[in-house]
Amino acid sequence: MQRDGVVCETRIEPFGHLPDGREVHALRLENGRGFVATVITYGARLQSMLVPDAAGSVADVVLGYPGLAGYLSDPAYLGATVGRWANRIAGAKFSLGGEEFVLASNDGPNSLHGGTQGFDARLWTIESHSGGESATAVLSLFSPDGEEGFPGDVRVRAIFTLDPDGRLAVEYQAVCDGPTMLNLTHHSYWNLRGEASGSDAREQELTIHADAFLPIRPGGIPTGEFRDVAGTPFDFRQPRQPLTHAGNDDAQLQVAGGYDHCWTLAGGRTAEPRLVATLRDPASRRAVDLCSDQPGLQFYGGNFLSGERAGKCGRVYRPHDGLALEPQLFPDTPNQPAFGSGVLEPGETYRNRMIWRFYCD
Repeated sequence: MQRDGVVCETRIEPFGHLPDGREVHALRLENGRGFVATVITYGARLQSMLVPDAAGSVADVVLGYPGLAGYLSDPAYLGATVGRWANRIAGAKFSLGGEEFVLASNDGPNSLHGGTQGFDARLWTIESHSGGESATAVLSLFSPDGEEGFPGDVRVRAIFTLDPDGRLAVEYQAVCDGPTMLNLTHHSYWNLRGEASGSDAREQELTIHADAFLPIRPGGIPTGEFRDVAGTPFDFRQPRQPLTHAGNDDAQLQVAGGYDHCWTLAGGRTAEPRLVATLRDPASRRAVDLCSDQPGLQFYGGNFLSGERAGKCGRVYRPHDGLALEPQLFPDTPNQPAFGSGVLEPGETYRNRMIWRFYCD
């Protein structure tokens, strides 16, 4: 199948070997119009995303490493699929069905992004890949009962689809054989000027369609309050530069060293993805709309990128060289009933669908 003479293609390339000898592959999704997404099977990570600008010049707009070695020692979850529980769980424990489950503590006393060996550090299996009207890669992973302290066997799929119009869809699906907590997300760091541009994300404009956010206490755990964004540095209802604004003395920015908070999206979980955020680079005129079906959006400003690790361009990534927009359930939902439920039951299918629509204005 093809549209307007454009055929999307996928191909598999080697990307190195794990220390135990298992091979890691890269799946290259091309839409025939200059957009190319590369996904690696280690951590189901988006390793690169090539996007043309208004003049037709193509740049890689996602932070990442040139080879597998960088990902094996990556502390920043560059491009990763994270789970079983994206974000933080307070005290690295929760109760389910009257039983307490103790998780790995890998962020002070808390559990972060699934623990010490989360989905970002697992080798996923290529289930299928195809081209035609769109380019699609389907990766799968089995997470056994007790992994990182979480109950129940879980089977997960990550579906990446690139279409001719510059839309990259990422869908997560999961089923379990016993009640468990599950919250997956995608953790790419975006820089629409290009990761090799030498420019950080400070001049890029962000819009978040949300009227409230979740304040946090030290350690990144939400206090339980839903706070109105009006009159605060967390008001992104109109586009503005998130990292160069008055308000750096705000207590919430100080507690996180910048932005690392969850915004509450209108409508909670929705049947279909709706527009939740837009990122735009005035210089290149590249922009991306993010659509999501989740109730929360974590915005992380790359505050703690170390300035020590070299990316694909050969230059070290410094704080704010990219920013992450992560659709998900609310942090610490397993311990905060007011946030809803993060339980997945047998017979149910977990889904998290997001669409990144790239364009030039």
